[in-house]
Amino acid sequence: MQSLTSDAVDYKGNAADRTRTGGWVSAALILGIEVCERMATMGIVVNIVTYVVGTMHLPSATASNVATNFGGSSYLFCLLGGILADTFFGRYWTIVIFAIVNALGTCMLAISTALPQLRPPPCIASALSNKCEEANDFQMGVFNLALYVYGIGLGGIKSSISGLGTDQFDQNDDKEKAHMVYFFDRFYLIISIGTLLGVTVLVWIQDQKGRSWGYGISSVAMILALAVFLSGTKRYRYKKRAGNPILQILQVLVAASKKRNVPFPSTISFLHEDYTQETTISRTEKYSCLDKASIIIEEDMKRATPNPWRLCTVTRVEEVKMMVGLIPIWASTIMFWTVYAQMASFSVQQASAMDRHLGNFMIPPGSYNVFLIGGIMITLVIYDRIFMPLFNKYSKRKQGLTSLQKIGIGLFFSILAMGAAALVETRRLSTINAKAKSSETNTSAILPMSAFFLLPQFIFVGIGNAFIYAGQLDFFITQSPKGMKAMGTGLFLTTLSFGFFVSTTLVTIVKKVTGRNGRQNWLARGINDSRLDYFYWLLAVLSLVNLGFFLVCAIKYKPNNPGENADNRQLVDVQIPPKEDNM
Repeated sequence: MQSLTSDAVDYKGNAADRTRTGGWVSAALILGIEVCERMATMGIVVNIVTYVVGTMHLPSATASNVATNFGGSSYLFCLLGGILADTFFGRYWTIVIFAIVNALGTCMLAISTALPQLRPPPCIASALSNKCEEANDFQMGVFNLALYVYGIGLGGIKSSISGLGTDQFDQNDDKEKAHMVYFFDRFYLIISIGTLLGVTVLVWIQDQKGRSWGYGISSVAMILALAVFLSGTKRYRYKKRAGNPILQILQVLVAASKKRNVPFPSTISFLHEDYTQETTISRTEKYSCLDKASIIIEEDMKRATPNPWRLCTVTRVEEVKMMVGLIPIWASTIMFWTVYAQMASFSVQQASAMDRHLGNFMIPPGSYNVFLIGGIMITLVIYDRIFMPLFNKYSKRKQGLTSLQKIGIGLFFSILAMGAAALVETRRLSTINAKAKSSETNTSAILPMSAFFLLPQFIFVGIGNAFIYAGQLDFFITQSPKGMKAMGTGLFLTTLSFGFFVSTTLVTIVKKVTGRNGRQNWLARGINDSRLDYFYWLLAVLSLVNLGFFLVCAIKYKPNNPGENADNRQLVDVQIPPKEDNM
């Protein structure tokens, strides 16, 4: 006996049979691509700095900016991917197309790191110093081209993978809705496996066997994951596209602007709605200036069909209101990802200058991010296996912490992380000074201080990451309008993008301001000549201020509960009459 879903179709376009499509099996086939993407991305991000400094011979701050600019651009492409998915391709084809682009990018990286012509010659060592030739513009251009082709693929995948995963669960079915509660945390737990492989196995292969081997393996893994993904085509549930979200937003803004001087009618019956649609949304009082777009005036009555650039439905206006309402929360989460960016840039450089021995094994600098991933995975397991059962047993809220509560916890741990990082860096610099006073002139050598002192900053960011990523993903998907889910996911991922860009901007400003008038530059060419501890304290203070801003936004935020109802009659549908036939 068939049990059809309410708002999803199968690969043939027919109403999806709940017993044959969707569920955890379909979600697992989809997540395979995200696991491989995370593996490759982390293998690239945490090792960019060591490659740019050690092989391309660029300064420390420049290398940090190369890493953060790549991360920022890649996650900015997520918004583009979300728009393409919602407007043209749908989530399924967006994932297929951009997975191929992603694999092409890693293949290009393998080639660019394998050819000697695409990197400068090794440094010439002497008793006093190392003479190094920096990579030229052509060599850096080829490397950056490969990075950004990969980044485009990453953006397209990330914008749609979680949305297609949630499409496999019907929120109108009680059993599947219960599974949805666990999806976001388990989604991040599963893809963290890919992250773990990236910062351990893949980084080790890059350091020991060569970068080209690591990138080549990533390319092959993505192709295999794509094959697995395609094998589940008949099992997936698909949601129909609702139109061009950007166009819808622009139409509401333009229509509201054109009618900005039109007085609001005494009765809401003069607001336009189309009840032929499956669902409508009740009007809300927030952002009432946008309601002008739905006011029916005499000119609108003369048209056979509404001009969407002059008259929009209440439902369309409310959908735009939903997106506008997300912006304050969106802005308040950017700072966390600025802190996160340091784990793949300056924290990796810290590790490279410290004792990384574990017995006879030398841990690669980039692999210290394994403790960040460990913090994520342990936090998610504890939350899923201990806290969620407690919520189910003793709390009226069976879903656990709200998305905004998770985000707040994540922001708090980012403050702890930067405070711990600053304290460790102060001690590391004290060790350097003590070494210099003991007449050991070569302070660029590995310090007799264990890199395991860096664990608190990695673990705190990992704990914060576990809460804020799951919280943001839940918040932006559930609070976005039905036809703008992929765009909502893309909007969430741009917080990562702006976090990386803010890091680049802060590095540039701090480097310029602190180096004036012959003063010690906080971010000098070499990390041992810098005052990175001051930079970390600056991030801690900014994160504290940002947490206060978030709490204000969270308290004022009213969750979107659109009350979609096909029979909603709070508004009287004023039909625009057809033009009279003058023939």
